[in-house]
Amino acid sequence: MTEEPSKSNIFFKNREVAAYRLLDILPIRRMKLEEWIIISSSLGGYHIAKIIADTLNAPLDILLTGVINAPLNDECEIAIVTEHEEVVIHEELVKAFEIDLDYIYAESKEVYENDILENMHLLRDGQNIIDLKDKNVLIVDEGINTGLTMMACIKTAVNLKAKSVTVATPILPSTSIPAIESIADDLYYVKKIDHFIAINFYYDILEEVKIEDIEIKKG
Repeated sequence: MTEEPSKSNIFFKNREVAAYRLLDILPIRRMKLEEWIIISSSLGGYHIAKIIADTLNAPLDILLTGVINAPLNDECEIAIVTEHEEVVIHEELVKAFEIDLDYIYAESKEVYENDILENMHLLRDGQNIIDLKDKNVLIVDEGINTGLTMMACIKTAVNLKAKSVTVATPILPSTSIPAIESIADDLYYVKKIDHFIAINFYYDILEEVKIEDIEIKKG
């Protein structure tokens, strides 16, 4: 049974409110003097990323990802694959459940070919994500659950030779902070939660976002 959010747990009315709370803590004045590319790490994070991109008059794109779940358990996320075929694995779960790496890489290939390529076609007519080489990249999401998706996006941006990689999110688990800070240049967040439940638990309204709702801003 899923626990329903209570008023005391809700920190953001909706994504728009969360975006402006995030803008309050970002070094916007300094960032306006530099060239940035804003990347959403999920469809849900797009509207927050768009408000930030509009504020900075910066290009905006989405880094598409897919989830690999444990065998026979569709609710246990064990790895993430990105549109550049980067795979990040939840090593503790994989070890605990004795999951073969061959399974993960076979599943990641299937997710990439069946889901990510289709979304690339819908989003950008099959084109790759905007060029990140030698750019300051700000990766934005509506929140972070396990941190796997964000870690995969950071890894991809680094491998695409971004000049710097910064992460911004309204809310995240305290346990995700050390891992993100270890590979990102900067991390900005409004609220950290010690006993994190799920992103939607902390929003009053969090409507589903479909890829058809997205329009990429190229600057």
